[in-house]
Amino acid sequence: MFRGAQNALPPNWLPIPIGYNGRASAVVVSGTPVTRPWGQLKGPADDAPRFAPCARFDIGLEMGAIVGQPSDGPVSVAEADAMIFGYVLLNDWSARDIQAWEYQPLGPFQAKATATTISPWIVTAAALEPFRVSTPPREVPLLPYLQEPGPMLYDIDLAVTMAPEGKAATTITRTNYRAMYYSAAQQLAHHTTSGCPMNVGDLLGSGTISGPTKDSRGSLLELSWGGEEPITLNTGETRSFVQDGDTLALTGAAQGDGFSIGFGTCTGTLLPALADPYKR
Repeated sequence: MFRGAQNALPPNWLPIPIGYNGRASAVVVSGTPVTRPWGQLKGPADDAPRFAPCARFDIGLEMGAIVGQPSDGPVSVAEADAMIFGYVLLNDWSARDIQAWEYQPLGPFQAKATATTISPWIVTAAALEPFRVSTPPREVPLLPYLQEPGPMLYDIDLAVTMAPEGKAATTITRTNYRAMYYSAAQQLAHHTTSGCPMNVGDLLGSGTISGPTKDSRGSLLELSWGGEEPITLNTGETRSFVQDGDTLALTGAAQGDGFSIGFGTCTGTLLPALADPYKR
């Protein structure tokens, strides 16, 4: 009914049980290897979907907000801000070719289910208090429940390095958490509007953090512009997406006057895909 008679079923409905995935089971701590996933793929030149290893495995540079107080109904932005205990670095590993086929109309499912890596330390919101900054100017007025009583973002410098197996690392992007359009408090407040309860320990990803320049984009999908503009590493090699053996490391720090608050390092190495799990 929402899509109309001409678009009653998306093209991926018949060959794939579409859904949307949000899970805690695949959240892993920094240093945990990640295995290249298999999945259902259908590229522009494919007549039918096929089951194969992901060929366009990617990162997603994000911050994660950790809920420290429960809620049992809608909360305001100010209340949501007080509920957030602290923040971690978060790598939202993404299988972009799986995502391209499965995401309509609900969003990523298996494309995001392989792993989500977080840094080992939670930096408390209290420690970040001196680094508060305002969200960007609004292009349209926000509804009252999303309006902020004060600065809700943080000035946190972020970077990602990529190191091919056995080789030196290259910094592939630098950005800042203040580039986000919405704060974690706004995202959390919106999450509760339907009455959704929040539990202590809930983890909310910020979404990919990309700045205004090419070298501040927060994913390889954006950095290589979908593979059309591969990036060059210090080793001379090029990358459009993550290759087997590559180690990705996210770092972040809030820089004060004579001091710095760091988030540690959020690392993961991509291992080759396993044998076809359904050939027995």
